Amino acid sequence: MRFFLCFLLLTLTSCACFASKVYVYRNSEGVLVFSDTPQNNNAEEIKLNTKPTIIPREKTDILNPRSSASNNPVVEYNIELIQPSAESTIRDNTGSVYVSGRVSPALPANHQIQFILDGVPQGEPVGRTTQILRNVFRGEHTIQMQLLDKTGKVIASSKVITFYVHRNTVN
Repeated sequence: MRFFLCFLLLTLTSCACFASKVYVYRNSEGVLVFSDTPQNNNAEEIKLNTKPTIIPREKTDILNPRSSASNNPVVEYNIELIQPSAESTIRDNTGSVYVSGRVSPALPANHQIQFILDGVPQGEPVGRTTQILRNVFRGEHTIQMQLLDKTGKVIASSKVITFYVHRNTVN
C-alpha cells in the first residue's frame, strides 16, 4: 500500500511539471525564443492545446451494416504523370528512366498502378506511383499510367507523355 501511495504521489507531481507555461519572445538579435520563464516584458504566454487532434482520413461505414457498395458514389480519379515531363530529354547511359505520378484522391489500398511504355505494360501492377524503368533504348518514347481496380480493370488513365532518351555512344 505504501508503494502505491508513493507511486501515486510521484505521478501527480510529475503531471504538474508537464503542465508548466510556455512563453515566446524576441531576443536582441530578433530571433524567436521559447522558454518556460518570461525573460522580459514582451514575452507572451502560449496557450497549448493538450488534447490530441485526430482527423479521420476518409469517411468509413464499417459500423453501418445497412450501407452497401451500390449506395456508394463512383469516385472519379485524376491521374497525372509528374516525371518525366512532356517533351523532356533524359540523359542516362544505363537507360534508367525514373517515372513518378500523382493520383487524387489518394490511391486506395486495393488499387494498383500499371506503367505503360510505348504501349507495352512494364512489369506487374504496383501499389505505388513511382517506378524505375531499366534499359530503355535511346530515342523517342511514350509513357502512361493506368489505375487498376482490384479485378484488374482500368478505371483511370493519365495522358500519354512523350519523352526522349539520350545515351552516349562511342564513334
